[in-house]
Amino acid sequence: MKLGVLAGAFNPVTNAHLALAEAALSAVDEVVCVVPRAYPHKEFHGAALEERIEMLRRAGGRYGIEVAEGGLFIDIVRELRARRPAEMYVICGRDAAERILHWDYGEPGAIGRILEEFHLLVAARQGEFSSPAQFSHRVHPLPLSVDLDRVSSTEVRRRIAAGEPWEELVPGAIADLVRRIY
Repeated sequence: MKLGVLAGAFNPVTNAHLALAEAALSAVDEVVCVVPRAYPHKEFHGAALEERIEMLRRAGGRYGIEVAEGGLFIDIVRELRARRPAEMYVICGRDAAERILHWDYGEPGAIGRILEEFHLLVAARQGEFSSPAQFSHRVHPLPLSVDLDRVSSTEVRRRIAAGEPWEELVPGAIADLVRRIY
């Protein structure tokens, strides 16, 4: 069983999230969107946990929904594996993959050991991603059929704050929730 893991704040859910989940189904058997309770690398504002889960439910994608206690990919994978034994594939964009692969983990070879626990499925995001050769067996491209470079939760929130149109960036089924929350 290959399980695709799309972890994020989903603050709010965007059409890019849905496109990533859908594209991953060409490489994995099932996709689960994971909403962490904690975000170790950023301060969180916006929708409450329950509201983010409701947005995922209403968005209508072909994915399951899980909540994780930790926010780091390795913590999420370990927590999911305890509940659902599977070969894990973390779904992300180029920007997240570069942060993961080039982070200073404080000890040589740490990322190699981390990647023994999961694969990365990497979609182009504001540029193509090229995996370092030593990780090419664990880091795989995730082709997308549409350009989603301008679609992000940050952009939705920015447009709402500026009074600009934002509705085309989110699934229509959640527009009312987004309008109410943000």
